[in-house]
Amino acid sequence: MPDIFYVSRILGLGAISFIIALAWTPALNHFLDKYRLGKQIRSEGVPIFNKFHSKKEGTPTMGGILIWMTVLFLTLLFWWLGQIGEGTILGKLNFLTRKETLLPLGALIASALVGFGDDLLGIFKKGAKAGGLKVRHRLVIYTIIACFGAWWFFWKLEWDLIHVPFVGDFNVGWWYILIFVFILVATAHSTNLTDGLDGLAGGILLIAFAAYGTIAFSQGKMDLAVFCGVIIGALLAFLWFNIYPARFFMGDTGAMSLGITLGIIAMLTNAFLLLPFIGAILVFESSSVIIQFCSKKIRGKKVFLSTPIHHHFEAIGWPETKITMRFWIINGVMAVIGLILVFVEKII
Repeated sequence: MPDIFYVSRILGLGAISFIIALAWTPALNHFLDKYRLGKQIRSEGVPIFNKFHSKKEGTPTMGGILIWMTVLFLTLLFWWLGQIGEGTILGKLNFLTRKETLLPLGALIASALVGFGDDLLGIFKKGAKAGGLKVRHRLVIYTIIACFGAWWFFWKLEWDLIHVPFVGDFNVGWWYILIFVFILVATAHSTNLTDGLDGLAGGILLIAFAAYGTIAFSQGKMDLAVFCGVIIGALLAFLWFNIYPARFFMGDTGAMSLGITLGIIAMLTNAFLLLPFIGAILVFESSSVIIQFCSKKIRGKKVFLSTPIHHHFEAIGWPETKITMRFWIINGVMAVIGLILVFVEKII
């Protein structure tokens, strides 16, 4: 089938995703407002964070529902249309397949529901210090979901191959499970850390999914590329309302689910070693937390005024919008470098 059809399929379904998500956003926003499902700022939290973000208390959270529900709806809709229109153009629009998209869709929904529960704990001031799940509890949940994904890859897909750019492919056996779990947990946690400024995580994720969608397309994984396109369309609609000043926040139901899904797509494309480029800001944010923690434990001193690193820049006087847009630019440039590495390797 001509490439023009596959490109049109990706762009067309991405555009439909954007339009549908945009269309039902007012209803979601009304629901979140009506039931007062707003962000709660803990008084005992980080002083710098409270200084800059206390005014945001009460802003509706769980806006990530917009993304994953739109993706779920369109995936099931076009699967159903594909069943009744098999052999027609409708049949060719179905992108739900066991080999490429069933696992990332399942992980997206499962982790979204867990994140939804965590958001509710935070809204109603339940859980750790009345702010939802503790970090270690979140890491355990990420690990459980990652272990299921590793089982799917290793036993169901019989996959233990990793690709090292410019070096080659290696069968790593059982080590693949540990690598898989680490990548998913790291990506999910880093995404959660990045979701701290209006539009920041949404823009970074949009760039990352676009890059991995491009890689999937170059590998002939057309259904996975379409799946990325649908996520991008919903993310664009979310960003329409999430850029400063945000009408609602992503919440854990969005950050957790999209982080897990990004990690799985990185593994499905066997391009997870490019995550430091494609998700450069995610790495930057989580590294700042690790550096701060180690410095305080070993030296008894801070390296940054506050972490994750975007709060450090707030503390030194950068406006929130400047931080967000500069981080977008950095991640965009790094993602392009990652794609260049992919294409250069194919040429040589």
